Amino acid sequence: MPSSAPSPADDLVSDTSLTRVRHVSDTGLTPTLVKITASSVIPADRARVFAALTDPGILQQAIPGCESLTATGPDTYEATLKIGVAGLKGTYTGKAAILDKKPPESLTLTFEGKGGPGFVRGSAAITLADEGAATRVESVADVQVGGLIAAVGSRLVEAAARKLADDFFRQLSTQLTAT
Repeated sequence: MPSSAPSPADDLVSDTSLTRVRHVSDTGLTPTLVKITASSVIPADRARVFAALTDPGILQQAIPGCESLTATGPDTYEATLKIGVAGLKGTYTGKAAILDKKPPESLTLTFEGKGGPGFVRGSAAITLADEGAATRVESVADVQVGGLIAAVGSRLVEAAARKLADDFFRQLSTQLTAT
């Protein structure tokens, strides 16, 4: 019989939270702007976590629903994601770029994608700080969603973003503890 005990990575991700700050619109097809903050402790040193956050192979395995992540140039990528979370459900194609890299302290991620349910675009400032033998990763993102995604309302978008962030950090922790 399989064990129902949590994996080591479940114990190591100590905190992930997202907070809604403001909205342009919560109804209709008018784009919605949401500020999302996320924080998580990853069980590895800062240099290793920074390297993982800029490694397409690790990112493809850690990003929920990532079907492909292809480098199109230095620190630029095209991606296909199949998201199965309510409010964002669908297949998206898009682009991402890593800017302002300051290893192992910070980077900025810009992204845009579209699919049947609508579009998502924005940027995230990501910082890394030592926390004992681990690393605290903090992200502040300004995200704009439009189309049917905006029509479902900001609370559902936030719940979906929370699940995706939790899943990403859990999988990133698993990737880093497995190597």
